[in-house]
Amino acid sequence: MSNLKVPKHIGIIPDGNRRWAQNKGLLKEQGYDKGLDPGLELYRLCKEKGVEEITYYGFTMDNTKRPANQTKAFIEACINAVNMLTAEDAALLVLGNTDSAMFPKELLPYTTRKQFGKGTIKVNFLVNYGWHWDLGHLIESKESLKSNYYGGLKSSDISRIDLVIRWGGRRRLSGLLPAQAVYADFYVIDEYWPDFKPQHFYDALDWYQHQDITLGG
Repeated sequence: MSNLKVPKHIGIIPDGNRRWAQNKGLLKEQGYDKGLDPGLELYRLCKEKGVEEITYYGFTMDNTKRPANQTKAFIEACINAVNMLTAEDAALLVLGNTDSAMFPKELLPYTTRKQFGKGTIKVNFLVNYGWHWDLGHLIESKESLKSNYYGGLKSSDISRIDLVIRWGGRRRLSGLLPAQAVYADFYVIDEYWPDFKPQHFYDALDWYQHQDITLGG
């Protein structure tokens, strides 16, 4: 294990909450808060293995088109998840469109990166995020692109993603940080996010060991 190739930055797409709830005979919106404990457990596993940065995909601007009861539920789950992470060793950033009424005001204090505990891991939490919103400023920022690899992006404080792990079986990135994910390896877990097991993470790391990381070279 001393030779383990650990991705510096892991992107997490915690999908399948609504389908999990339906399978349990619950309302769709009752699935979101079941993803809180898995998120914290995964953070601690990443810390244990020496991952330097994690990005959690909370919800997108497109997700807010869902029924109001579901929207309310996943916004509350995101607020609770961020509050849980403030009790950990994390350099925490919440990123999303704050100009929209759908961005929870409770998370505004975290829209500039803040250190909690030892700030061991950079943790990014995408809330009311949209790839078009993120990239839309690029046309006006050609000069900053010359001096900063991610210059002009709203997500310029987030580094390149090495590995994306998606729960719920879908084979798509759903707009996750397109600039940072351009060379990410993509591992899909068929089980739903509320059914998270540590073995999912270990399996993803094992799979990552066998990938040829060339970054196009």
